Amino acid sequence: MGAPPLPSWRRLLCSALLAASLLPWGTSEANEKFSEFSPRGWNSYDSFSWIVDENTYMQNAEILAEKLLPHGYEYAVIDYLWYRNYVDGAYTDSYGFDNIDEWGRPFPDLQRFPSSINDKGFSQLANKVHGMGLKFGIHIMKGISVQAVNGNTPILDIKTGKPYIEDARQWTARDIGLTDRTCAWMPHGFMSVNIDIGAGKAFLRSLYRQYADWGVDFVKVDCIFGTDYDRKEIITISELLQELDRPIILSISPGTEVTPALAKNISQYVNMYRITGDDWDNWKDVSSHFDVSSSFAAANKIGATGLRGRSWPDLDMLPFGWLTNAGVNQGPHRKCELTSDEQRTQMALWSMAKSPLMYGGDLRHLDNDTLSMITNPALLKINHYSINNMEFHHVYSERISKEDEHSSRFKPQDAVHLPKIDGVALGLTACSDDKANGWNYGMQDDKNISFCLGKTKPLLTSDDIIIQNEEYQTKFHLAIVDSEDACLDASVSQRRRSSDIKLPMFSRCRWHAMQMWELNEKGNLISSYSRLCATVESKNKVVTTGAVARAWIATGSKGEIYLAFFNTDSMSRNITARISDLRKVLGKKFIRKDTCSCTEVWSGRNFSFVKDEISAVVNSHGSMVFEITC
Repeated sequence: MGAPPLPSWRRLLCSALLAASLLPWGTSEANEKFSEFSPRGWNSYDSFSWIVDENTYMQNAEILAEKLLPHGYEYAVIDYLWYRNYVDGAYTDSYGFDNIDEWGRPFPDLQRFPSSINDKGFSQLANKVHGMGLKFGIHIMKGISVQAVNGNTPILDIKTGKPYIEDARQWTARDIGLTDRTCAWMPHGFMSVNIDIGAGKAFLRSLYRQYADWGVDFVKVDCIFGTDYDRKEIITISELLQELDRPIILSISPGTEVTPALAKNISQYVNMYRITGDDWDNWKDVSSHFDVSSSFAAANKIGATGLRGRSWPDLDMLPFGWLTNAGVNQGPHRKCELTSDEQRTQMALWSMAKSPLMYGGDLRHLDNDTLSMITNPALLKINHYSINNMEFHHVYSERISKEDEHSSRFKPQDAVHLPKIDGVALGLTACSDDKANGWNYGMQDDKNISFCLGKTKPLLTSDDIIIQNEEYQTKFHLAIVDSEDACLDASVSQRRRSSDIKLPMFSRCRWHAMQMWELNEKGNLISSYSRLCATVESKNKVVTTGAVARAWIATGSKGEIYLAFFNTDSMSRNITARISDLRKVLGKKFIRKDTCSCTEVWSGRNFSFVKDEISAVVNSHGSMVFEITC
């Protein structure tokens, strides 16, 4: 008789343990260094605001364990107000609806988290999460609740289990609450505590000891950074966490008005710290992260010394999939409003900047496209293992003309095109002209041929050159990609004088000599009609200043180079980086040859011969990421 089937959570645990045994972040060696890698996980806020309940949380945790834990997403975090009763009149800054124990500490809403009834805590829920191979996290606020101060609750002395006594008197919440320092966005909720006195530290010590006893692995402390910056309390919390036998990740927020100078004094005491405001699913929020992430990279704050390990500038959660709206009391009801390109741009920037990756959507609605995006192996490798992460300022860009943009038709796998581009001109010249020499081609598949001109970037790829009649072996139509019917043409007027300036044109595709081209043994691409040769010339190419085209670089442990292009423009742009500029920034250690091979991460497309520069057409608000070996 066979063994009975394992319960679902045990099957998840087995698969998680097997996956962990195969991945670097699952090894005991990696775990010896706390927060050696930027944390990954799921947070309930983007999809449930503050009304998440135990059943919904566990459903998401199970999917997290099954689908994302093998990729390093290990923290399952309950976001804010888990202690607030979900009843009429309760909202973000309401007063009088919170559950606090006899010592003024919050405990879970029993209606939403019924497993907390017996011990007034998250112990049972944390045990279930741990049983799946995950780690348990909660969002908390700074200091002490206004409700506890008004109720004047006693303070617990964890050494005696009795009220805290110092200087022959018993201390209470009113003695430690700083009423002039309430949370800016929740003034009726919480205020700072006076940690210059023993009673203030005693309260915080009892608070974090309780979280450790519940089995908490991750705390996100809000209203303590940025505009509500409280360095003393941050340091005190960090010191109290170091007293505990249980290591707990310390994350702080919000990140409004944060600069590298502000983070300089606290990064060594935490593991994550928000450097932006709340990030939601609109392009304005995403694009606002480019400057701030660049400034923290330039200040060498990525992976700097932190609490029991390293610290990571936090760009906030990934608001993909099924979401709710900010500040509402309801669960997820709508799809992410970022386009596919914008979502990939966010994922690429977060990975290149090595930000913590905390998924925010309802995992019960996780679709395959989103799953493949947030588990892209190359981007996750960059996020954990790359070094020398920084913005790369030496990029060139040119906008694609509006009439030929067709941006909705572009896909990552079709990225290296040459449709009509402002500043790039196809031309005709006498075949004796040196500018006509150097064309070559390679068969990409059984239908398409790619042409390029030696010592330049690839100019016409397999997506641009379409063989119109397979019976011709050396003569071709040259068709613009995504055009309805437009082939490169040599007109009658161009045949008259080869010394004139030759401007080819595009006209309706016909099997006619004036549209036929052939490649001869000398490397000339010749018009069968005019007998003139094709040239390609780039004009008016300018270095971007960061307004529309951005780029990041990083390096890998095996000498690989990562280069990411970001197009923040409202139109598609051709973005270019020179190999010589990469060598200037990274050094000859990483650029050992003049010719490189590279793979585009999103599409998996391989380019085996890259010389002088890397160039790609990037969709509006889109990204391309290259893994390069030179």
